[in-house]
Amino acid sequence: MPRAGLDSETVVDAAAALADAGGLHWVTLARLAADLGVRPPSLYAHVGGLDDLRRRLGVRGAAELAAALGSAAQGRSGADALRAVADAYRAYARAHPGTYAAAQQVPDPNDAQAARQLVDVVLAVLRAYGLEGDDAIHGARIVRSALHGFVALESEAGFGIPISLDESYERLVTVLDHGLRPAT
Repeated sequence: MPRAGLDSETVVDAAAALADAGGLHWVTLARLAADLGVRPPSLYAHVGGLDDLRRRLGVRGAAELAAALGSAAQGRSGADALRAVADAYRAYARAHPGTYAAAQQVPDPNDAQAARQLVDVVLAVLRAYGLEGDDAIHGARIVRSALHGFVALESEAGFGIPISLDESYERLVTVLDHGLRPAT
């Protein structure tokens, strides 16, 4: 019988807290069960094992990131929207590093809605640059690769030279803005 008050959402909440505190690799069923005060087999009443838990965590991360980016972009366009989205992206990755890492996995086709919402926000920003169709998908990949690369290096202390990371990030977003503009 499942423990009173314990449900799938509570289990994923606890997994997100664990992942954000120690990294996605830190999430194990044994560690999670200990945090929740149950035995590991009890978790199977709420999730289908570690892979299912990480899948659910990824869906949550993608939905949260999409909401943060959508909120940042709202009422903005062009470079202003790109900068706001980039700042929200970095802020989310910093605040939720484990959940962010889980969101980077290719979603199960049954879970693609949250990932699609995330892509849709970026595509909406790119429309102000005149990008549509395949060009917009290429643009979204470029933006994601640049932002993810920076936040991944930053989170792993991959920048050793002691100059402002904030300035470097601002310059990265400026390069993206200029590179996405239509050729004149």
